[in-house]
Amino acid sequence: MAKRKRHATPFNLSFLDIMACGFGAVTLLFLILKHDPTSSTIADPALNAEVDLLEDDIRQGEEDKVRLLNSLARIEEQIVEAQGRSRRVVEELDEKKAELSVQASPENEIATLRKQVEELEKETSSLREQSRDQDVTAFVGEGDRQYLTGLKLGGRRVLILLDASASMLAEDIVNVIRRRNMSDGVKRQSPKWIRATRTAEWLMAQLPQGTRFQLYTFNTRATPVKEGTGGEWQNNADSIVVGNLRDALYRVTPGGGTSLINAFAALGEFDQAPDNVFLITDGLPTQGRSTPDKSVIDRREREKLFNEAVKTLPRVPINVILFPMEGDPSAAALFWQLGLASGGAFISPSTDWP
Repeated sequence: MAKRKRHATPFNLSFLDIMACGFGAVTLLFLILKHDPTSSTIADPALNAEVDLLEDDIRQGEEDKVRLLNSLARIEEQIVEAQGRSRRVVEELDEKKAELSVQASPENEIATLRKQVEELEKETSSLREQSRDQDVTAFVGEGDRQYLTGLKLGGRRVLILLDASASMLAEDIVNVIRRRNMSDGVKRQSPKWIRATRTAEWLMAQLPQGTRFQLYTFNTRATPVKEGTGGEWQNNADSIVVGNLRDALYRVTPGGGTSLINAFAALGEFDQAPDNVFLITDGLPTQGRSTPDKSVIDRREREKLFNEAVKTLPRVPINVILFPMEGDPSAAALFWQLGLASGGAFISPSTDWP
């Protein structure tokens, strides 16, 4: 079979021409248009303003951040300072508590009180030294103790009544009976009697200067210590008179019973009645105006004798100094009532006074 002869078609050539023309047109456009990479387009003003606002916000935020960081640093410093102050306050509180606990202890309170007492005693001693040149007579006990501060030591005419009965030899009946049979010298050295005589001496020394006074002892009857001076007031500004009374007191020997009504009868011996009385005794009376028929007297009878004696008293303060006797429990109450009712005082001093 004979082969067909190919022929070129006009359509194919025209298509290539068109494509070539198109490519050329694109190339021409690329050359004509401005395509410089360094050139920039004009930005939108609205966008620029928004960008500026955002940048301002960022800058303000950074400033606020810096301020917050600074504030945080200051707060941390304040916290550290506050912690330091709180530690100091706690330490000071602990110290105060320790001081208060130490001060509140009984031992420290006692020590403080003792120190105050010592200071007061020093001041008293100093004042006493200043006035000692003016004293006619002086009485100084151990440590210059002045225990009887509750007594009314004043008065223009003062009578001291000192119990000199046998009961003043000891604190109990057994020793009273034993000492009663000893010599007068031993009796006068009895501790209880020495206390009583020193009490009377103390009273004479403490009376205001210029006071007129008298010292009586009593047992079954009352007598002046200095013989021949009954009913006569003595001047405590006269050192010789006071010295004679003191010497006479040391020669008194206790003995016999106790008649309180006869002791109070001595108040009526003076032309000018006493305005202050000191009664130094150890218990209730054992007899009235006369010696009783029986040798033993019970508590109720002694209380009756006491009340009878009190009824004879004039209106005058009675200051009672009681050295309690064993087996006489009602004496303290009755003598206390006497001191209170008469406007005087009642005391029972310690065994180491004066």
